Amino acid sequence: MYEIGKKARKAAETLPFLLFFLATPAHAGPALAICRGEYALCAASSAKPTGGSIVVNGVTFREGVAICPVMIGPSIADMNLMNGSCDAPKGKNSVWSLFSARQSYPQAPTWKREPAVHRTFTTTALPGGGMSNMWSYPCVKMSQRVNGVQLARCFGPLNESPWTGGRVPTGSNVVTDAPVGASYPVGGNIY
Repeated sequence: MYEIGKKARKAAETLPFLLFFLATPAHAGPALAICRGEYALCAASSAKPTGGSIVVNGVTFREGVAICPVMIGPSIADMNLMNGSCDAPKGKNSVWSLFSARQSYPQAPTWKREPAVHRTFTTTALPGGGMSNMWSYPCVKMSQRVNGVQLARCFGPLNESPWTGGRVPTGSNVVTDAPVGASYPVGGNIY
């Protein structure tokens, strides 16, 4: 469970990436489920600190916000963070930020559909040098579309492991689709 702070590529290439996420060890393990319908896909997004905090399984993290495109279709969720349901979070215009193995999707800054480019990076102690976890956290759809794309503001923890719920220390390797130079890229740490 979480509490929000106040401020609120080809199948052959994608399959190993997806299997990495599904086979990585976890605390009690994410309770994986396939959801269908609307969701935000933050895989190539970056985040900015909100100045607030977010509590995940009793641990307090700095909260980040990412702008992510809203997609429709099947996605992978962690039911442990979503009250056991794929139903949209409470609140008007809300969606969950979930994962999918899409080959391409709208990406910042133009929000044109671009191929997914998987990369790894090492976290640093520099401002923006960490990572963010937006998987299975709540988002609020923005009122205006950009180039026809519905976007959402998604809120999640900075430097929190999607696999263990623990802190991701400086010097950790992380997988992301966010471009080089992105601030707090959304991703998952590698063990």
